Amino acid sequence: MTKLDETLTMLKDLTDAKGIPGNEREPREVMKKYITPYSDEISYDGLGSLIAKKEGNPNGPKIMISGHLDEVGFMVTQIDEKGFLRFQTVGGWWSQVMLAQRVTVVTSKGDITGVIGSKPPHILSPEARKKPVEIKDMFIDIGASSREQALEFGVKPGDQIVPYFEFTVMNNEKMLLAKAWDNRIGCAIAIDVLKYLKNEEHPNMVYGVGSVQEEVGLRGAKTAATMIKPDIAIAVDVGIAGDTPGISEKEALSKMGKGPQIILYDASMVSHKGLRDFVVGVADELNVPYQFDAIAGGGTDAGSIHITLEGVPSLAITIATRYIHSHAGILHRDDYENAVKLIAEVIKRLDQETVNKIKFD
Repeated sequence: MTKLDETLTMLKDLTDAKGIPGNEREPREVMKKYITPYSDEISYDGLGSLIAKKEGNPNGPKIMISGHLDEVGFMVTQIDEKGFLRFQTVGGWWSQVMLAQRVTVVTSKGDITGVIGSKPPHILSPEARKKPVEIKDMFIDIGASSREQALEFGVKPGDQIVPYFEFTVMNNEKMLLAKAWDNRIGCAIAIDVLKYLKNEEHPNMVYGVGSVQEEVGLRGAKTAATMIKPDIAIAVDVGIAGDTPGISEKEALSKMGKGPQIILYDASMVSHKGLRDFVVGVADELNVPYQFDAIAGGGTDAGSIHITLEGVPSLAITIATRYIHSHAGILHRDDYENAVKLIAEVIKRLDQETVNKIKFD
């Protein structure tokens, strides 16, 4: 087994933390632990987003780096008389990646293991077997024999249900397998950008943000941006990896290990051209690899931040990740480290004159 270095330990702690939208306390505490040593002040918005401020020039522009704390998961909605849990998805799920998967039900009495179940195929008609099981027909089995026993276990409607998966460094040690890369990798990048800048001069104020409720509508980024009033914002998130079987370059171009993705367009935002061009210029100057991508569906925190207050020039920089919105994803460590370097070096160059030029050119 690979010995975990300081970075891998942080990534394990972040991805192991359980936190669906509206339940981000655990990952927020992990992020707070790791980002506090590089911050001058920690604050929170009214929804629970974490805001870590690093002071450079107090009269300089405000730069917001946002990764979201929440992960896709489920919520208990009912307990039936036999002790099975009915649930609601929280965030986007595809039914085909859910059945027979292990989950953790987080209760006031502690964590409970469960598994997502449905009718076995042996009792289905041949026609029914050919169709995917709908989410409404699934349930979670926690081994309870009755509703009363489930209640005794501590389960109640509203409890969060989180995918269970162990953080794993694969045989190719650059490849990291874990749940919740979407978007604990963004939180890790925000932490490491502040770490990178710890002993560096920067002509601005930097805000590393762990936002809440991104997966249900980019909500925490909006409230955090309203507090910060940033001049420039970069959202860090996962993107689509186009290097697995069956995906054409027309569908997804990016390859893992070939650099962070600079998003041109997604369903939430047309990226700010001036900021995008500036970031690309810095990447070219420093020979940091990068890839362009455009995503017809989905969005990032930047989609919410860029229309906050009077408008904020914003860009999404993402990490190509396989199997997002499932129990486990894979990403490449080099992409993560190059994203940290690129964003931190961009920040070092964002003085007031440069920001004005980006905004108004």
